[in-house]
Amino acid sequence: MHRANWESPADLKRDFRSASILKDGRAVFNIPGNKYRLVAWINYAYKVVYIRFIGTHAQYDLIDAQTV
Repeated sequence: MHRANWESPADLKRDFRSASILKDGRAVFNIPGNKYRLVAWINYAYKVVYIRFIGTHAQYDLIDAQTV
């Protein structure tokens, strides 16, 4: 990931079209051919991204991306 200046989920989607935007600042990113998933909580005001989960697609299916 490069340095970004996201002010909203729309800005994130502009850079990562395949990302899924969840509520409360969460986003899910597909990594290498949808084999892995990364769940992040993004504080747009402070420009901080917190990694909440990284795992395979199968592992992702076992979690709740909103609460992890």
